[in-house]
Amino acid sequence: MDSNFTYTSVRRVRLPLLVTVLFFLSHHKLPAQIDNNYPFKVGERVKYTAYYNWKFVWLSAGTAEFYVSDTIFNGISAFHFISTGSSYSSYDWFFKVRERFESVASKSSLSPLWFMRKSYEGGYEAYNNYIFNYSDSLLTIESYNSDRPFNRKTYKINKRIYDVLTAIYYCRSIEFKGLRIGEKVPLNMAIDDGVYNLFIRYLGTDNITHRDGRVFDCYKFSVKLVEGTIFKGGEDMVVWVTRDKKKLPVVVEAKILIGSVKAYLLDYK
Repeated sequence: MDSNFTYTSVRRVRLPLLVTVLFFLSHHKLPAQIDNNYPFKVGERVKYTAYYNWKFVWLSAGTAEFYVSDTIFNGISAFHFISTGSSYSSYDWFFKVRERFESVASKSSLSPLWFMRKSYEGGYEAYNNYIFNYSDSLLTIESYNSDRPFNRKTYKINKRIYDVLTAIYYCRSIEFKGLRIGEKVPLNMAIDDGVYNLFIRYLGTDNITHRDGRVFDCYKFSVKLVEGTIFKGGEDMVVWVTRDKKKLPVVVEAKILIGSVKAYLLDYK
């Protein structure tokens, strides 16, 4: 345990359940930084527990974990972000989830270079592979799922486009103190085989009570979601991140098509 850790669109898109519920999105001008200036470090590991609300009862449904390592990608010094999510075996009979996400991003700017998603959700399978080619200003998306055969699409990169994992770590560098309550912060994001214009809305500061009774001093914001087979769309996700240099998401809650879900910080190393 870290010694500093003191926490005692009209088109329907299927989104990854556990990991998507945990991510928090934003876009903000970020100056070039060296590795040690980011609020996360190589070797950081963060784990969450996800809960599902069913008929007024909160059920512990599964876990998700995020890990940071480093790599060299096409000669570029880069972060390698990895996230896995799974339902508990006792919950698999109802809705089995097994997910893996990987993303590579430049250490100098956190620009995404490559992304991969492989998901199994209650019998539904999905695969995404993103290649960011900044020399030609193109994003190539290769994908398939249980409803659609393999296809390849290309998008022009005329502004920064993020994948799920890069967005998570990128937004931890936001200076929330510079935002006004109610201010929208835009984000261009690749999800499944499309690119969407999303945003977060800053909701100010708040003291949030963790499920274990601890109270955290946090920044609070809502997230614009894409309508899909899990989420209704709209600003139906609310996130609380710590008001410290790490800006860790402590609690995430979201409404889904049937019920609601919450994720709580379980462990940080």
